[in-house]
Amino acid sequence: MPTAVFEFPLNEKVRTYLRLEQLFKQLCQWKELNHDWQYIGYLESFFTLVDLLERIDIRTDILKDIDAHERNLVHWSQHPQIDNDALQTTLRRIVKLRDQLKSARKLGSGLKDDKFLAAIRQRFAIPGANCSFDLPSLHYWLNQPQQIIHADIKRWMDEFSLVNQAIDITLSFLRERGRLATTVAEKGFYQDVADSRCELIRIECDVAQGYYPVLSGNKHRYAIRFMRFNPDQDGVLTEENSVTFKQACC
Repeated sequence: MPTAVFEFPLNEKVRTYLRLEQLFKQLCQWKELNHDWQYIGYLESFFTLVDLLERIDIRTDILKDIDAHERNLVHWSQHPQIDNDALQTTLRRIVKLRDQLKSARKLGSGLKDDKFLAAIRQRFAIPGANCSFDLPSLHYWLNQPQQIIHADIKRWMDEFSLVNQAIDITLSFLRERGRLATTVAEKGFYQDVADSRCELIRIECDVAQGYYPVLSGNKHRYAIRFMRFNPDQDGVLTEENSVTFKQACC
């Protein structure tokens, strides 16, 4: 049966991590791009990433989380049944990443001197304002050989490579903290008290049931409501049926 996994953050930090992860997933497909409209879509997502990183101090949160991961790995290394080789490989990876983040320049600082990006960025904030008559410099760039375009994109993406790696490993550790367990939402409703360490609720459900979850709450208590999917109207609470789903508190 086809299933979907929904993830609901319980604090602003994890909410930001998930948004960054989604943007990086979109942007990391740049090697497969070869049409004008695809590159324009890439730039729209890229400027969204830059805007988000300029508004937050993500490095501080990431370094705190990496330090916590290092302490946990050192603790787990004492367990007699642990795969010590795999653990040491992961430990070396996060220590190296932490040191690189601490010594790195301000995120995206290398883009400040990029006149081309600076010239077109503001236009991308205006809906539809990236036509050739709006941005002739962009139109010229789009018509260069693909190797030149890809070289520019690689240089831009390298500015955020450390953040991308840090988000990937941090969310990986977070998701592994919880295991999916079968749960029942009576009349489409379920509520619970969140563990003090819980930062993310993951819900897996069978899409063939025709329902999707909506979560409300905070780091202390949360409620899940299953809504019937109907594209012609707003979601309606599934009060007539119980819904079986899997849940993990991470």
